[in-house]
Amino acid sequence: MKRLFTNKEACCGCGACVDICRSGAVRMAVDREGFRYPIIDEAKCVDCGSCVQVCPMKTQGREKGLPPQYFGVQAKEEKVRYTSSSGGMFPVLAEYVLQQQGVVYGAAYDKHMRVVHREILTMEEMDSIKRTKYVQSSLKGIYRKIEARLKKGQWILFCGTPCQAEGLRLYLKQPYPKLILADLICYGVPSPGIWGDYVKYLEKKHGGKMTDFSFRDKRKGDNGHTRAYVVNGKEYAGYLYGDTYCRMYFSNNMLRPSCHQCRFCSVERNSDLTIGDFWGIKKVKPEMDDGMGTSLVILHTDKGREIWEEVRDRLSWFECGEEDAVQPRLTSPTDAAKSRGFFHAFYRLLPFPLFQALYRGLASGRALLKRIIGWS
Repeated sequence: MKRLFTNKEACCGCGACVDICRSGAVRMAVDREGFRYPIIDEAKCVDCGSCVQVCPMKTQGREKGLPPQYFGVQAKEEKVRYTSSSGGMFPVLAEYVLQQQGVVYGAAYDKHMRVVHREILTMEEMDSIKRTKYVQSSLKGIYRKIEARLKKGQWILFCGTPCQAEGLRLYLKQPYPKLILADLICYGVPSPGIWGDYVKYLEKKHGGKMTDFSFRDKRKGDNGHTRAYVVNGKEYAGYLYGDTYCRMYFSNNMLRPSCHQCRFCSVERNSDLTIGDFWGIKKVKPEMDDGMGTSLVILHTDKGREIWEEVRDRLSWFECGEEDAVQPRLTSPTDAAKSRGFFHAFYRLLPFPLFQALYRGLASGRALLKRIIGWS
């Protein structure tokens, strides 16, 4: 069987290879860890090479561009900032594009609580793609939709992980004056399969259908350290790091293998701008540290600077240097947990309710030992 990669670290799962294949020879299949990988149907493959050319893992890195510019920003409209995971930069950008009769693309939950990229045409739909989702999204069909709209002359804002943004750029093969590429400061993407199992577990536990999950709720004014979800219309809220799925995520046990060797963990990127949390805002601008979030914005291109000029009046902002803005995921990838192999072995072998209970017990036991005897 033909393969696009020799090891799983060499595939980021962006799915650009699927959309670029006009003969329908490439499809995504889920592996035992719950991640999607491309498979080539040799009977349909015409050896055009498009799937290789579009792969962001096979490119040579950043094209020569302008030196990055760094800003700390907060949306002036408090509701916008409150309902965003960070400082509200993304919905401000989205509002600008929608005012140009454009289309916005971001990650949302579908009716089965799977995380997928979807297109947004109105501000009323924006809530579905505003907040951070700690799950790798599916972009099936999205690249083609974006290309079709760009060819019609529409404005497009795409926001995704750096590898997804690079996949789109390579898919399009040419620059479009009305395309705004925004990527994220990414910790790494966790398993969609484990997320799906966790949703089913919570639905069974509460006896109903889940309709929403917020990883970064700001109700306590603590920069989004509350997670909340809704099953059958009833909300369940708690501490972010007390949630089993979130603990699995931040333990680095269920990130995609390619994330541990990510080549996009740098301030040098091919997108127009990068968005993320402004780490260390308390030291840089303590007067802006109100617990409701501040975005870090990094401008990379002339277009990024042009769009910044259009939207900055809607923001409270300050310019800073790289030394104030730099954070771990702008310098190096997230390290894999030493226990990653055991984690996925147990995930494959055990029914999910037992697996998550075992993980939670082990994690709690480790934390207790650390407090008692300083064990690490």
